[in-house]
Amino acid sequence: MLIKNNFFLSSKKFHQNLKKTKKLFNSFKSDLNDFKIPLLDSYQRNYEYDFTPEIVKKFSKYKNIIILGMGGSILGTKSIYFFLKKKIKKKVFFFDNLDPSLLIEYKKIKKIKNSCFIIVSKSGNTLETITNLNIIFSESLLKNKLVIITELKDSALINFGRKFNAQIIEHNDFIGGRYSVLSEVGMFPAALMNLNVTKFKNLKKLIHNRHFVSSLINSVSSIYTLNQQKVKNSVILNYDLRLNDLSLWYQQLIGESLGKKGKGITPIISTCPKDHHSLLQLYLDGPKDKFFTFFSSSINKGGKIESVVSAQCKATKNIFRKKKIPYSHFIFNKNDEDELGSFFTFFVLETILLARLMNVNPYDQPAVEQVKIETKKFLR
Repeated sequence: MLIKNNFFLSSKKFHQNLKKTKKLFNSFKSDLNDFKIPLLDSYQRNYEYDFTPEIVKKFSKYKNIIILGMGGSILGTKSIYFFLKKKIKKKVFFFDNLDPSLLIEYKKIKKIKNSCFIIVSKSGNTLETITNLNIIFSESLLKNKLVIITELKDSALINFGRKFNAQIIEHNDFIGGRYSVLSEVGMFPAALMNLNVTKFKNLKKLIHNRHFVSSLINSVSSIYTLNQQKVKNSVILNYDLRLNDLSLWYQQLIGESLGKKGKGITPIISTCPKDHHSLLQLYLDGPKDKFFTFFSSSINKGGKIESVVSAQCKATKNIFRKKKIPYSHFIFNKNDEDELGSFFTFFVLETILLARLMNVNPYDQPAVEQVKIETKKFLR
């Protein structure tokens, strides 16, 4: 993964923030080395999963995988599947919303033989996940084919799993959904896809990699400086369809982790070059309240479509440079676990460091909990 930052910042405030971020990162790295950040345990190779090779073998025999979850319980796994799809021989189906049209898909799935089901919910009580489960459930459909990933506490999902003899895998309570992609939540499905789960994890190596660390510190310092200057909209310009779900994963990570106490960054996803014909005019000549993140890939370039898209991406960046519009560019050079794991790690570290600078808790989502409580009142 190649990272290029062009934020066009040189003010005294930026250099103060740069110094502050370097100091913060060094302290952060020390905490990592001393295992003082349990959340990031799953980003290290010595993390102990709550599933065994025998469990993986038992469910690997199925050709199809159906996964139910919401938000961070499923976005990371979708990112893995669609980015590495060419390496994966199995078909994976995802249900991550409440949509009546999905009933048609459920009916199709009921006819698909040789399938296993993975249900993911940290709390075990996620309304949308439980609702979807109730729609598809039949004992004959799920018997001996069901895996539940959740916290080991009394919940609707735990009770359901015990009643129907599901394989229950623990979701550690100290790992929030949006940070869980390299834990059991993402790695158990990845193992069933026959991917090398160890290769996703390079935290120890990356925090000592000069290019990675320099890019991380520069990015955090720049975004924090822009945020202080009231530039609080982050636009993701995605030039590769394989990265669509990665964009959504990143959007949740930024939005849910930093949007608190009247602070935060609003992440907006643009699919390019399609959005050149609707939003690019605004981005280039509208309010200067945005910074941009380009996502692109150098994998499998050479076709006519790829060549045109690549030219459009380069042209847009050139105009951004001329207009001194702040941006960074993440280029995927390899289609493998190591590349994707580096992406996950970079943005998780960036988010946590930004939260510390902004003085917000990146691990909770209190406003979302308020909506959940309010919803229950209408369902009584």
